[in-house]
Amino acid sequence: MSPRRAFASMAFLAIAVASVPTVLGQTSSQRLPRAVTPKPKTAPKAKPKVYTPSTYQFRSIPKGFPWKRNITATIFWIGEQPTANNPTPNCASSWDTRWQLNYGGYDDPNPARRTVGYRPVSFVPGQNPFYVALPYNDVDKHGTKAEARRVIPWFKERYQRDGKTVLKGQWLVIRHKDRFCFAQWEDCGPFVTDDWQYVFGRARPRNTQNKSAGIDLSPAVRDYLRIKSGAKVDWRFVSTSQVRPGPWKHYGSNNHFVKNRTAAPPKPKPTIEDLYEARANSMRRSRQSSVPVTPRG
Repeated sequence: MSPRRAFASMAFLAIAVASVPTVLGQTSSQRLPRAVTPKPKTAPKAKPKVYTPSTYQFRSIPKGFPWKRNITATIFWIGEQPTANNPTPNCASSWDTRWQLNYGGYDDPNPARRTVGYRPVSFVPGQNPFYVALPYNDVDKHGTKAEARRVIPWFKERYQRDGKTVLKGQWLVIRHKDRFCFAQWEDCGPFVTDDWQYVFGRARPRNTQNKSAGIDLSPAVRDYLRIKSGAKVDWRFVSTSQVRPGPWKHYGSNNHFVKNRTAAPPKPKPTIEDLYEARANSMRRSRQSSVPVTPRG
């Protein structure tokens, strides 16, 4: 065979082989691509939880009770007589015409006449010696003020009737540097009694006397905080559950904690055994009363 014929035969054979089906009737030019194993999907990384310190630290503070900061505090006391700076005597309060009598006497501010328990040395007070005055009164001679329902956060929970205050006895905390003192709101002042924008809002005290004083503190609060009249303090309202242990829990018929201690304990609910025993005693008494008595002859 000539070289030319042999080369032609080999070319023909190569073409024939290429056209022969290979896999499932497919030619080599029609083969499917190799299967690719899909990579497993990885779960998205969880974002780390971020705790905001302010949210965690202050979440227990009731809404509407913000701190009043850098407020000038002056000192007043039950039985204080009128002076040029304080024209109103403190024998009566805005809500108690017999304040000094109910307290038990003159709350002498002289430190030498007070005990280590932050009360007068001459008598045991009938009310809490830790008291303050704030410049708002929710009642006047006409009854409850019109704005009281709108501006006092706890008005709905405590309102009883027109003309009866819902402010008396409210607890607050006063802070000076690193010391905290708890006291009850028992009078109105200094100087004004209608500054609800400051007491319940975010305004500064409207009063301009005594360096714009915004709170009056009792001698007990003064001594506990170790301050003098004119000092700067912070304060805010608190609920009874937020009042810490301290001397402010010891005295007073107006003191929630004293009243809870002296209140009679509630009677326990009867158990099922008590009910069965009471029923048996009742049936026994009924049978005894139904037995006829034979007269003696």
